[in-house]
Amino acid sequence: MTAPSCYMDTSKKQAAAASTSMAITDKDFNRLVTFVQGKYGIDLHQKRQLVTSRLSGTVKNMGYNSFTEYVDFLLKKGSGDDINHLLSRLTTNYTYFMREVESFDYFTSTILPDIVNKHQRDKCLSIWSAACSSGEEPYNVSMYIMDYLGGQASAWDTRLLASDISMDALTKAKKGIYELPDTIPPNWRKNYFKPAGGKQYEVAPRIKNNVIFKQFNLMDPIHFKRKFDVIFCRNVMIYFDQQTKSDLARRMFDATVPGGYLIISKAENLPPDTPYARVATSIFQKR
Repeated sequence: MTAPSCYMDTSKKQAAAASTSMAITDKDFNRLVTFVQGKYGIDLHQKRQLVTSRLSGTVKNMGYNSFTEYVDFLLKKGSGDDINHLLSRLTTNYTYFMREVESFDYFTSTILPDIVNKHQRDKCLSIWSAACSSGEEPYNVSMYIMDYLGGQASAWDTRLLASDISMDALTKAKKGIYELPDTIPPNWRKNYFKPAGGKQYEVAPRIKNNVIFKQFNLMDPIHFKRKFDVIFCRNVMIYFDQQTKSDLARRMFDATVPGGYLIISKAENLPPDTPYARVATSIFQKR
């Protein structure tokens, strides 16, 4: 989606933009918040400053004199492009390679051996990066898989599904061009990337082709062809209210194979009524 794979409150930028922000009435703010939460799960009730600072320019550039006119338009006539622009303005897709490496350590030491053993016959792994943001997470997962399988990788179908609510994030993800952090292992830089000019590197074709990107709203029913061995849904649910988190966890549980895993971030937790069982910090299993 970081939903958005994740939504981050950039308070400094909001403060800088505050002086040029348009005023929004309580009624219009509540209409907009209700619309965004109902459709996309994002809870903006405490984000009034973010909403006004991020959207004031959009309202002016579209020729509206007030938020009332803009919200009326969105709720009655807004197209897919208009909604995508709204979500892109309200969300900050912040992620990076090797994020929360402890989860990846558990993935390679425990989860990968488990699911590879289970799929020795069909040699097909089913993994979903459910809020992939700009793509670092699914590419990262693919690199760990390639390292683990080594010379056997070509015999396996290891393609990942990577989804996000933001088309802008997905466009960047598909390009696969990044400035790499120092935490990237030297052998990965050599084997899984190629120079793209300046300080930038492009993800190598064998990794890029291993990820299938798709726009998807986590509030929608989850009906994919296969259930998943592993779902990564990190730094998303922290921005949802309790009921939204509960509903999403149950939909993901139903989309997970028996014995499969859900990986969230260390900053999050699942609601008490979750059907998953915790097996490690931020890692859950369907038992």
